[in-house]
Order: sequence, then structure tokens, then C-alpha cells
Amino acid sequence: MFWQDFPMRQWLLDREVFLAEFLRLESRGTLTPTCRDCGDTGAQVYRCIDCDGRELYCSGCLLRRHFQNGLHRIEVWREEGYFAKTSFKSLGFCFQLGHPLGESCHFPVRSSHNTFTVIETNGIHEVTLNYCGCGTPPPHFVQLLRFGWYPSTVGFPRSAATLRVLNTFQILSFESKASAFEYYQSLARLSDNIGTTTIPDRYRAFMRMVRQYRNIKMLKRSGRGHESSGAAGTRQRECAVLCPACPHPGVNLESDWRDAPPEKRFLYTLFLGMDANFRLKRKMVSNNASDPSLSNGWAYFVHESEFKEFLNTFGTLIIQEPSTCSNHNAVNKERGKDGLAASGAGTVDCTRHDMKRPSSVGDLQKGERYVNMDYLFCSSVELEELVEVVISYDIACQWSINLWERLKIYPSWMRVNHDSSTSYRFLVPKFHLPAHVLKCQTKYSFNFNPKVGRTDGEGVERGWAHINPIASSTREMGPGARRDTLDDHFGDWNWKKTVKLATILLKRITDAVPEMVEHRELHKALTERLPTEDVSLWEVELSAWEKDTSLPNPMETRVKALSQNAVRLQLADEEHADASLGVAYVMHEEISASHLISMGIDLEESQRQTAMTAASLSSTTATDKQKTNLKLRMSTLKRKIEAWIEVQHMYIPSLRMVRARAHDAMDEQLEIPAHEVLLRLPSSLTSTTPCDMRLLSIEWKLRQAQASDALDDLREGLRLRSYVLIDKARFQRGQVANTRANTIVVRCQAKVNAAANRYCAARSALDGLAPRLGVEGWENLVPELKKGDIHAAAAEDDDSEKARKKQRRKPGGTEKEVASEGHRMLSWIWRHVGVGEQMHGDGALHDILRVEWCKSRARQDRWREEVELLQEEMRRVQQFLLHRAATWSKRAADLASWCLPNVPADPLFDAGRVAFALNQQEQFLMMAHHCGMLWCNVAKYVQSEGRCDIVPRSSSMREEDDGEDDEVSPLQDEAEHNAPLGSISVDAL
Repeated sequence: MFWQDFPMRQWLLDREVFLAEFLRLESRGTLTPTCRDCGDTGAQVYRCIDCDGRELYCSGCLLRRHFQNGLHRIEVWREEGYFAKTSFKSLGFCFQLGHPLGESCHFPVRSSHNTFTVIETNGIHEVTLNYCGCGTPPPHFVQLLRFGWYPSTVGFPRSAATLRVLNTFQILSFESKASAFEYYQSLARLSDNIGTTTIPDRYRAFMRMVRQYRNIKMLKRSGRGHESSGAAGTRQRECAVLCPACPHPGVNLESDWRDAPPEKRFLYTLFLGMDANFRLKRKMVSNNASDPSLSNGWAYFVHESEFKEFLNTFGTLIIQEPSTCSNHNAVNKERGKDGLAASGAGTVDCTRHDMKRPSSVGDLQKGERYVNMDYLFCSSVELEELVEVVISYDIACQWSINLWERLKIYPSWMRVNHDSSTSYRFLVPKFHLPAHVLKCQTKYSFNFNPKVGRTDGEGVERGWAHINPIASSTREMGPGARRDTLDDHFGDWNWKKTVKLATILLKRITDAVPEMVEHRELHKALTERLPTEDVSLWEVELSAWEKDTSLPNPMETRVKALSQNAVRLQLADEEHADASLGVAYVMHEEISASHLISMGIDLEESQRQTAMTAASLSSTTATDKQKTNLKLRMSTLKRKIEAWIEVQHMYIPSLRMVRARAHDAMDEQLEIPAHEVLLRLPSSLTSTTPCDMRLLSIEWKLRQAQASDALDDLREGLRLRSYVLIDKARFQRGQVANTRANTIVVRCQAKVNAAANRYCAARSALDGLAPRLGVEGWENLVPELKKGDIHAAAAEDDDSEKARKKQRRKPGGTEKEVASEGHRMLSWIWRHVGVGEQMHGDGALHDILRVEWCKSRARQDRWREEVELLQEEMRRVQQFLLHRAATWSKRAADLASWCLPNVPADPLFDAGRVAFALNQQEQFLMMAHHCGMLWCNVAKYVQSEGRCDIVPRSSSMREEDDGEDDEVSPLQDEAEHNAPLGSISVDAL
């Protein structure tokens, strides 16, 4: 229907009605001002803009109706004929603490200066407030807390914030990353948006209350209020929200998990991801003495004083050697700047489920130093009791080299056990891997290393994307405020992930089972077409490499293409042998035939470079020096070409006549630039132009080698560009930094373009030589390079089905072009092994088949492992939630009367303690039940290999429409019906 398909157009038809109704709301709503309750028609009338209906009341009825809502905003009808703002304070309303609402106090105590400021979600209010003075009343700040207002100070508070506004700001900051200043200014504008009223400045007090509120909520949900030692007895990492899907011995692992057979040990692997974020800077603002952290080491940040003491002791002892991998600026370049107390933050995450780990975040001072990351790594795994650990780190190939030697220097608690009982493996995240040198491409690949499933190792990056928006506000904070704020955001991120695990894991296994079946069948079909003895040999090689990556890698080609220098040396040796036999093809004393063609190819490359330089220099922007240098370069090149042509005419005499005819047909006054002179190499000659077959054969060999070299240069240029773009996106902010980064990107792109042009020139020459030499089938060895083929290996390495489908819908996009390694295939430039004599024959074919079979087997195994891991993770999540419910059940069963340190005994505290524990128990049971409902058919789905519905038909999954954001999937519907997760907030843990 029209209104369903085009709601905005329908609204446009009724826009005038909306405008009229908005103006109508400015009136009294009736011609005769009458009190809604008492019916008085002569009294001055008021209305409350925070109550629904906007009814009119006299002052007495308004006060009587609002004895529980004294912070509502009200308006009074003026005789001039409009509503004006007023307040309950002006009507004599007074808040009485220490008694039930509506009751008076016999000994009221006025607030300081008979005024009090309250920050609420609808604005900033000045109110009249009385404390209770009857008998021995609680302290003023306690009376405020029991009323639901958070005091700004403990001594003599003059302002407070309602628990509603503190909770609202906390959730808003989690979702929108709004700063406290922005939120406070919004409240101030709600109170006065025309600047005629002085609003009390309570911003600093609000900031203080926000930090304290967050700290109390963290202690409450971590159960510290249920321990007699209270907050003072909190241990390090105790307040962190743990990942339910990760292995936790004694919590979600079976009692005999250590006795699992070797082939099943990977199910209990802890997958860690390490990374640094250089956006989380902090300026030289305040210090730890003036701004201490309220939770030093209790959650995600490490203990600050211990961390700094460690850095002061070992920071200068650890010598960080230069990187041997490609362009690791994170290692080789210090990112510290003057005026910064912290140049960024490092972290260790759970990389399969994208959650921050306890006591695993710390500040960086001078770039991504090993000494900082070593401490965070050891702190993260200090208390773990596991048998398999996989660490994903974008510079793992460098950081892991001397890790165990460095740990021997550190304190004893950092000497991680890495003997035969515990295995540590270091890999590089999939998106970052293409920026590494070739030898890292398989050794550190998640795609090819066993027992990792389809883990991509990029979980840390997704976590940074969530936290980066608050970097602009935390960089201005003091050290304690910054750590507390980030801890709070990390905790919320972990809780949101916990709540979503039910649907996340369900979606993953729904996609993984069909992929497992497909790749198993593809590998089976490939294996059946190959010789059995070869497959058996390859299986032995692959299994050996998976156990020890220092052995020869069967997924790397062992038949190398000849380079240009190697071909030139080979041709020179052949000419020397011919000369010794007296049959050498020599027409010049110093320049042989192969030397002539080599020089011609070099001159051709010089022409291309000169042409690019000339095109880049605009006649209006080029300086005189640049123009002079270009002219000198062209003159030198032209002299070299003229000398080379003289020798060329000795080997191909017919070209003298060809050039003479071309010269006669040209304008004599027209001077040809050096880069436009036709070299007329044998490949460019027509079949009617006589040319010795030996020259054609020499150029054929050299052009094959040129194509191989150009392809190598192209891949290296793409890897370099990929790394620079990753670095730019992650770390470079500001005009200066981005300008420099863009300059480097342009230079990298120029190298890529030059290599591509060189490859195309070599292939074009081969295309001209093949007919005259009678060569066939060469096109498969030197494929045509198209613009769409030139992209990085990880450009489309996105395993999400939704992303793949979006890419397939692009014009001209194909499955072959967009699929990643796990789904296959990349651009041919990353799979092509090269050309040359060594690439012909059975040896080359055997090499290619071995590589492809091993990678096919790896893809099959990764998907099978992924399905097994997901099933184990689902079991662990349910067990974890039930364990949490049991923990809270034990706390609820503690009916003994006791109190926290320095807190008077109070039976209502005991009742509240039990009530909160029961509430937490129920919520964790609901979450476990919700998981069980969604996953009830998973075992059957896996067993049938995806041939049955994974969820009941009434709630089967539909693909969401990319263009609509208001449709709710059936999975969401069932989740909301069975377990109202929306009611579970971060403080509900």
C-alpha cells in the first residue's frame, strides 16, 4: 500500500495538521481555565510538561498530585495569554528526607543556604530540601542515598544527582560515547535554553558522582557487597566480566578435560589477541596522587604502580632489535610525542569472542615496545591453567622470536610455563597477514595452521572500533579518571557480547556446517583425481609441518621462476660456450646478441619511467630545476638509445631501411622526445621484417623472466600498500599525519602501477613473439593482467556471509573475485608461481598440485574444526551461566546477619543483599534457558549436515533486508519472548 511503502510521502500530506497541533499545545486546551481536580475557574492554572495529558490544575491540586514528583517541570498561565516556566520551589514545595513521602518531620534540618541543586534527566533543578533530625538520624549523605539521590560529597552536600540520571548517562555513554560535558550541557539547556537564567555549575560534582556511581555498580555486580571484607577486600581482576565461551577450569570445563585425547585438545584452546591502539592517548593532565583510580587493577587495566615499577626496572634492559619483516612501523618507529603521558594503550583480548580479558590493558609510552606487551601478555595468562594457547598479534613474527628468553629476565611470576604440558602458538591476524613478507604468509596463517578453526584473529580490532569514539574525551582526563572510564566501557562491551552470544554462536554454526560439507566434498573430489601415492606423500609432509613449522612447508612452491638476472647469466654462458666452439652469433666486438636485447628491454623501462615523470610535471607547477633535470635525463636517454640503435642495425640490418622510411615521412623540424623513440625490438617487428630466430628466442626468454620479476614486484608493492593503509586507518589522525600517510600511499601506488605496466609490456612482447616462434599454450603461464586483478590478498578477506553477498551484488563482481582463502579464491596474481624453463614439465605441475591439495585439505580441516569448536563453546556458555546462577544462589542462601566494614548493622541491608542475589540468580537462569531454547536443534543440525532446521520452523532464520532497519528477525522475536534480554543491563551481572 502507498502509506506502507512511502511513509514520508504520506506524512507530507498531513504536515500542516502536525504544525497546527503543535501550536495548539501552546494554548490552555480550553477556552475557560478550570482546575482539573477541584473545578475552580478563577484560580491561576498550571500544567506539568512531564506528565501526560497536560491537564490544568490550581496550585494546591498541582502540589497534591506531585508530592512524589517534585522534579517535574511546570508552567503557569500568564494573564498576557501564554505559558511561562516556573518551579515547584516557587510554590513552596519542600523535599523531606528520612520519612515516607507526604509525612512531615518534627525536627527538620534545612539544607545549606536553604537551597539544594538536583541533577535529573529533565534538567538541573534548584529545590528546597529538609533532612530528618529526629532522634539519631543517619548522616545527610545516607538520607540522600535512601531517597534515590546520589550526593556530590560526603560531608555537607549541596547538590546531588538522581540515580536515574546517573544510570541514563552511563547507558548513553556506552551507546553514543557522549562525554559528561556534552550531557551536562544538554541538561543545562533543558533547564534554560535562552540564557536568561543562571544555572548552577555542578559539572565537576557531576563528573565526580559519575565515577563513584560506576565504581559502586561494578562492585555490586561483582558480588563485593556479599563478602564481609567489602570493597577493601577486592582482589585484582575480580570485577571483570569474563567471556562465558572461553575455557575456565572449574567453571565451564568437565572434570576430566585434561585427559582429552591429543586430537581433541584443541577444543580447550584459549585464543588470545594482542594489539596496541594509538588513539587512546592521554595528555600530561594531573597525576596519580591528585587523581587516583578507584579500581586499581580490579578489572581490565593492570595495577598501575606495579606496571610502572616494572617499566622503570626493565624498560632499558630489553633491546628491541629492528624488524626483519616488511615495514613494521609499529616495531621500528616510536610513536611517543612530547606532551603525552601515554601514547596509546595495549591489550590482550579473547579473539574468538571479542572480549577484553581481566588485567590485560596497559598504557604505552614510546610506541609498541616489547617490554610493555610482554607484561600485558604475562598478566593475562598468569592464572590460566590450560594446555593450548594461540596468540594472535600483528607483529607475532617478530615479537615471539625471543619471547621466552626475555621472560627469563623478568620477575618470577612472569615466567610463563611453556613446557610439553602447555603449547603456545603465535599467529598473525588474517587481515594483517598480507602486509608481511612471503615466508610469514603460511607459517603464521590462521588459514593453514591446524586446530584453530575459522578464527581470524582480528577480535581486538573490532573492540577498538567500539572504544575509539571516546578517545577524544579520555585524552583530556587525569590518569585515574581515564582508567576508570575505560574500565567501565570495557565491562559494558563484554556484557553486550555476553548477551548476544546466543545468537552469535547460532549464526556462526548455521554458516559453518554447510561450508564444512562443501569443502569436504571439494577436497574429496580433488583427492580422487590425484595419484594415490602422491596424496599419501603429501599427507605425511603436511602432518609433519603442522607438528613442526620449522620443517619444509608443503604449501609453499618449491619450483622457482627464473629471474631476469638468472636468464641473462644463462644466455651469457650459452654464448660463451658457442664462442669456444666457433659458432657464436656475434656482430659487435663488445655487445653480444643477448646483451643487445637486455639493453633494449632496460631502455624500454627507462622510457616508461621518463614518460611517467614528464606526465607528472605540469608545465605550470613544475619548477625550473625540475624542468632542467628532466631535460638532462631525456638527453642522456636519447644518446644511449642512439648508440644502442647503431649496434641493433648490425644484428637486424633491415631496420636501417625501416627507420629511414619512417624518418622521410616525418616533419624534419619535429623532434621526437627520447621516451617516444621506437626501439623496434624483435617482438614489435612484423612478419615481413627479416629477423634472426635466435634474437626472437633470446627476447622470449628475457620477456618471460621480466614478467616473473614484474609479478614479484607487483605483489611486494601491494603488500607494502596494504600495510601502509592499515597503519593509516588505525593510527594516523590529523591533517599533518594524514597528509604524510597519503604521500606514502601515492608512492606505493606508483610502484604498483610501474610493476603492472612492466608486466603488461612483457606479456605484450610475448604475444608478438609467440606466432613467429610457433609457441602455443603460453597464455596460461603468463595470464592477462586486468585492472580488477590488482588488489591486496586480504582486500575481500571477510568471512561474514552478509559481506560476501553484498560484494557479489557489485556490478561485475563474481564469487571468484570476492571469496577469501577460507572460501577460495584470491586474485590469480597471488596464486601464480611464475614462468621460465623451470616451470615447464612434470616437476612444476607436481609442485602446483601439491600446494593446491594441501591448501584444500587445510580449508576442509579448518571448517571441521570450526564446527567442533562452536559446539564446545555453546556447551561452555550454558555451563558458565549455570555456574554463575549457582554462585548467586549460594550468596542468596547466606541469611546470617552481618555488615560491611564501617557500616552499622541494618536488617534491611541483609534483605537487600538476599534480594539482589536472587535477582541475579534468576537472570542467569533465564539467559541459560534462552540459550538452550535457541540451540535445541544444533546437535541434530550438525548430525544431518545442515539438512534440517537449526531452529523450530516457527522461528526459523530469515535473511535481513540490508535496506530496512526496522524489521526484527524471528531469532530476535524468540529471544525477546522467551527471555527479555532487554531488561538485563551491564549492572545485572
